[in-house]
Amino acid sequence: MSDRRLVIAGTGSGVGKTTITIGLMSALRKKGYTVQGFKCGPDYIDPTYHTAVTGRVSRNIDSWMLDHKMVQEIVNRASTGADISIIEGVMGFFDGKDPTNNMGSTAEISIITKSPVVLVVNCASMARSAAAIVKGFQEFLKETQIVGVIANQVGSEGHFKIVKVAIEQECGIPVLGYLKKDQVLTIPERHLGLIPSVERGELNPFFEQLGDTILETVDVDALYGLAKAAKLEIPNSQFGLKEKNAVKIAVARDAAFNFYYQENFEMLEAAGAELIEFSPLKGEPLPDQIDGFYIGGGFPEEFAEELAEKTEVKRSIRAAIEKGLPTLAECGGFMYLTEYLETTDEKSYAMVGIIPGKVKMQSRLQALGYREIRGEEGNFLLKGNLIARGHEFHYSTFHPRTEFQHAYQTQGMRGFKEEGYMNGNLIAGYTHFHFGSCPELVENWIEKCKEFQQNG
Repeated sequence: MSDRRLVIAGTGSGVGKTTITIGLMSALRKKGYTVQGFKCGPDYIDPTYHTAVTGRVSRNIDSWMLDHKMVQEIVNRASTGADISIIEGVMGFFDGKDPTNNMGSTAEISIITKSPVVLVVNCASMARSAAAIVKGFQEFLKETQIVGVIANQVGSEGHFKIVKVAIEQECGIPVLGYLKKDQVLTIPERHLGLIPSVERGELNPFFEQLGDTILETVDVDALYGLAKAAKLEIPNSQFGLKEKNAVKIAVARDAAFNFYYQENFEMLEAAGAELIEFSPLKGEPLPDQIDGFYIGGGFPEEFAEELAEKTEVKRSIRAAIEKGLPTLAECGGFMYLTEYLETTDEKSYAMVGIIPGKVKMQSRLQALGYREIRGEEGNFLLKGNLIARGHEFHYSTFHPRTEFQHAYQTQGMRGFKEEGYMNGNLIAGYTHFHFGSCPELVENWIEKCKEFQQNG
């Protein structure tokens, strides 16, 4: 693997981290480098940009959900064959799960991965004060390696030179370049239509233009030089192949269902699963001769009418789950398995109908945050005292038609709550899992799939 990597961090949310990260990735590609992308935190959207720009699957790394060695291993494995890895931060540099410590922050990720940091600063309406901001970030946690700055939202080249002189004099690190207010290209809003647009290549001209803009005003060669990082030594792998193609697990993957961590797939494969992708949105029924089913989050509400029309797809899924197919449905997948999905304009669409009740889209966010997850009795994934970690993010609410058994007990900032739906071998809920937080979950699923295979 390459020992060049950089964290692109921000002083806060909205300072331009994603724009500059994508621009740098595009610029480095234009210079002939192979680039690997990473995103701090449980974000499914930004990695789709990274993947589109670099041509390599971007990975999420999260120091709260995952053991630190797991974070290092993900970086090591994914960086193989790349000239440089670019890690996009989350929120402000020191913002994480808890305001009293650095857990889950971009700063913690930079320390765990031994990565140099380039700090993005919004320099609008300031001059020497920019140096005070950078100095504060340098001094706040000296374990971090802030090696450079990119000034965003400057008014002119003259304004940039003032900021540059001040920061370099007071902070002793280079200001590598800038983007002007009138030069900043606005990233298409990260809404529900993004994934299809990226998949169709509609944003490629935007990515190209952004790379050219970065090359004009940022010293990309100097940035590449500053990316030299210490090696990461990783002992015991969670991704070593234990058994090949012992079971077959169908994965719903298309524009409606696309929120997956790549490591979840790779851990399933390492444990013996052959993954078979299919698209409910395209009218593809559940594949034959499968032993398990994984349907992740996404945007079923955006495609509710199309999904409702695919009656054969719904029938195949319903019949297989009724037969006992070991199934995990997360968020959008959970919504799809209910009886009806009601959109914000109060139109109702028939879904798979295996979970008694409906989901209603709301105009406001209903849940957001990290979750520690314990299985309720009978949950084959989280047997005994197993605890997994993940997150919840959704705008819909579930309205059951009958009493039912919850799948999990989750703990977030507001305490414990019962979550999800469980019936036989169906485990469903709003919670998104990262399998790396609980490798035993994968082993339990494979074992249940083998059991189904033998009895089926």
